[in-house]
Amino acid sequence: MTARPPAVAGAFYPADAGRLRNVLRQCFAAAIRDDDAAPAPGAFPKAIIAPHAGYIYSGAVAAAAYARLRPARGVIQRVVLLGPAHRVAVRGLATVTVDTFTTPLGDVAIDHDAIQQIARLRQATVSDRAHEQEHSLETQLPFLQAVLGDGFKLVPFAVGDATAEEVAQVLAILWGGEETLVVISSDLSHFHDYETARRMDRQTSDNIVNLRYERLGYEDACGRAPVSGLLYLAAQRNYCLEMLDLRNSADTAGDKSSVVGYGAYALTTTKQAA
Repeated sequence: MTARPPAVAGAFYPADAGRLRNVLRQCFAAAIRDDDAAPAPGAFPKAIIAPHAGYIYSGAVAAAAYARLRPARGVIQRVVLLGPAHRVAVRGLATVTVDTFTTPLGDVAIDHDAIQQIARLRQATVSDRAHEQEHSLETQLPFLQAVLGDGFKLVPFAVGDATAEEVAQVLAILWGGEETLVVISSDLSHFHDYETARRMDRQTSDNIVNLRYERLGYEDACGRAPVSGLLYLAAQRNYCLEMLDLRNSADTAGDKSSVVGYGAYALTTTKQAA
């Protein structure tokens, strides 16, 4: 058994399991709640978009999405997780050869059978190196472990230079039924002043919920490629995206001179036919 050990535990989130569980509880407690908009008992999203900064900054925003998955514990068996490649240049979508991803909360098994389903695609590559120091995927795992337990397998992709169509093709093959969850890891705008960031992130969020993947620019979201792929497929399949939270680092734990934007979204319902 080969494992990808945690690379950002102790930096983005606590390395101690007890402290990490406590911080996750705090994130869920701080998440914006709208009980009137919550799904019916037993219902949960098919896909979510969540940020991936240090938990002190984006944890409560991410928790707004993950809280919607609580009814899925014991149902979801596979998580297809896509995040931007920050440290290693990647053409297409890079997955792994290792058997597990490890966090302070335990091991998450890799679903190699699922990976084989997309191995024939030109945009599907393998690069353990692209994942070694990548935080965009790792920061999602403790949230997934907290809400789903240890009963799921992971299909991880570090996404680099890929079109919306290429990402959507991978997602379509792995889409499955209620046993499969898609998680897209992405922050929004980076290092603008507070008011500029708010304006940019509101426009980006509007494009996301209206599935306008072609309007997402490089400045709008670091996970632009995987987000665009989800929006492309959602539009094809007549899904809707709901915004759950939209804040930035100055709203949570930073100053207003240079902020990073965070949004949480859930793909939950299908549009009714006219």
